[in-house]
This record gives sequence, structure tokens and C-alpha cells, in this order.
Amino acid sequence: MGLRKRQTADKNKEAKKNVAFAKLNNCPTSPRKMRLVADTVRGKKVDRALAILKFSQKEASNKLEKLLMSAISNWQAKNENSDVEQANLFVKEIRVDSAGMLKRLRPAPQGRAHRIRKRSNHVTLILESQNVIDS
Repeated sequence: MGLRKRQTADKNKEAKKNVAFAKLNNCPTSPRKMRLVADTVRGKKVDRALAILKFSQKEASNKLEKLLMSAISNWQAKNENSDVEQANLFVKEIRVDSAGMLKRLRPAPQGRAHRIRKRSNHVTLILESQNVIDS
């Protein structure tokens, strides 16, 4: 690897040091229900988001809480000598995309059948730290 490439790679690595993400694939919840919960924590600080998810009545909040904890531990793995409380982590982006559907048939009157679509989703959560410099 040449010098220029190495310098660019080091710059990119340093820029990505304050960003961490976690993904949840093929979660058996409909994307619409998951987005309701995801919208409540988008842009919030991590401690506030954890509190919101912990006390939410929705089923999807349990899965998002685990995903948020995973993203926090991913950030800690990148920044071993930094403290989570002082990093001011916040949920920069949370995306809920639809995944594959399980298609089932339910019997209907007069010999017909209705299709049931059991939806699932993919969730991507990105954390970023706000470095506050006191002057």
C-alpha cells in the first residue's frame, strides 16, 4: 500500500472512530409497527433513548433496546480508552426497511382462500458521539 493510500485510510478510520452501528436482520415484526417505535428514539441521546425503550409498551421496543445496547458495545469496542457517558452518544440514524414476507393461506367462505402476508424487517441503527470542547 502506498503512502497516499495509507494516509487516506488512516483519515477515514479516524473519522469513523466516533460512529458505530448495529443491524438487526429478518426481525419478525411488521415494518410499520417497528417504525412507530423507531421514530420515538431517532435523534435522542442514548440514555434518553434507553429510558424510552425500556418503558414502552410496544413489543418492538424490546428488540430495539437490545439493538441499541449492541451499538453501544460496538462503539466501546472501537473506543476502548473513552468513556460512554462523556462521549455524548446519540442516535444519528435509525432505518427500518422491509424484509422478506412469509406467505400463508387462510381458508375463506365458499371454497376460497385469502393470502396472509407475515411481514418482517431489517433495522439499522447508527450512533455518533458529539465531542463537546469546553473553552
